[in-house]
Amino acid sequence: MAFTIFFATSTGKTEDIADRLKDLLPGTEAKDVDNISSSDELVSAEALICCVPTWNTGADEARSGTAWDDYAQEIPGLDFAGKPVAILGLGDSSGYSDFFCDAMEELYTAFLQSGAKLIGKVPTDGYTYDDSKSVIDGKFCGLAIDEDNESEMTDERLSNWVKQIQSEA
Repeated sequence: MAFTIFFATSTGKTEDIADRLKDLLPGTEAKDVDNISSSDELVSAEALICCVPTWNTGADEARSGTAWDDYAQEIPGLDFAGKPVAILGLGDSSGYSDFFCDAMEELYTAFLQSGAKLIGKVPTDGYTYDDSKSVIDGKFCGLAIDEDNESEMTDERLSNWVKQIQSEA
């Protein structure tokens, strides 16, 4: 299964994580959603890894503060039937403990409505935060990354998650 990594970034951290994922998945392409021509590029990918930061903490929608916010509105009307989609979110579990990685849930819900096969859910064990819209049925709906407070855990989390999504795809 060939993944395409789609990311949006405000500070460069999400792009850095996308690049690190690319290194763990040789032959994978990473694309900045700010630079894709249309949602057709998302639809044409064989399998997707979507990397999204959370900036608009506490918001009900448009939580990433990036181009993902527009795509999250389009995705439910597109056909992703059976297509593997994994979501990775970045957040700050200390400074924004009540809204940790909330933007993941928006993409998760959008892709769920489009018929995608959502993969890569992870347990909340080992994370320190107060609340997250991205916890669904007791698990994060994708991989939560905190480069501000838990960067020492990122490499192991990425490595384990890549193995998980490859087996689930």
